[in-house]
Amino acid sequence: MNEAQHSARASQRMSTAGHAAWLRRTVLGGMLVIAGVSAPAFAAESSTADAIAQYRQMLADGNPAELVEMRGEELWKTPRGPNHVSLAQCDLGLGAGVVKDAYAQLPRYFPDTKRVLDAESRIVECMVHLQGFKRADVIKQPFSKQGQDPTDLESLTAYVAGQSRGAVIHVSQARKEEKDAYARGQKIFYYRAGPYDFSCASCHGADDKRIRLQDLPNLTKPAAARQAFATWPGYRVSQGALRTMQWRMNDCFRQQRMPVLNYGSQASIDLITFLGVMANGGKMDAPGLKR
Repeated sequence: MNEAQHSARASQRMSTAGHAAWLRRTVLGGMLVIAGVSAPAFAAESSTADAIAQYRQMLADGNPAELVEMRGEELWKTPRGPNHVSLAQCDLGLGAGVVKDAYAQLPRYFPDTKRVLDAESRIVECMVHLQGFKRADVIKQPFSKQGQDPTDLESLTAYVAGQSRGAVIHVSQARKEEKDAYARGQKIFYYRAGPYDFSCASCHGADDKRIRLQDLPNLTKPAAARQAFATWPGYRVSQGALRTMQWRMNDCFRQQRMPVLNYGSQASIDLITFLGVMANGGKMDAPGLKR
């Protein structure tokens, strides 16, 4: 899509904040309708999960993540930083400058860092080594707060992910380092700790679990893992913000009352590697739309 098309498309849409507010009102109205229907009548028509899915489908045509993607594309192509260069030569694993389908094959091992990196960590590496930004400045505030505009990292991640829409997920296990990352991520997934003795598997390791109206996918099963992994990053309607996979890992640890994960930490990358391998064979559909 060229700049003129982007401009025309953007002019036809509400601002991100205004669109987000509309979405929250719409979803809230839908939830109130759901809650107000008597149990017998509601059961005869559809389950709560089906109703929520219908609202998500209705809202997907106006996903504000598209606006974040557009901002991310502009950031990707604009010369920035002390070196005044763009990210056009960033190597996401498929060669310098190749963005299409790269997200669907991350995390992966990168010889230049001698580490397995997820998409967000690789973007940080490119901003540091290509554009000359200081790492501490890049990751100082990786996630936007509710009501704020998206951060540069959120926008860039949305753009990169969007370039893999429809691509088959293929998180490599060809190298020892990649297999080790998967093994560590699997261990973390099942590791119970914290004041509530929780693990990731406490919520996502069995069928038919739910928090309030939200069904919890069993991420130990490929079908559920594919559906979950394929739609991150996603626009979270309840928060009016685009959220990334690094944010998802961070928030899961917060809900377990565990120490907060550092952005781009080895533990976060290992967990994402484990989830990505479980999702292999699915098709990317990100940025998605979340409750």
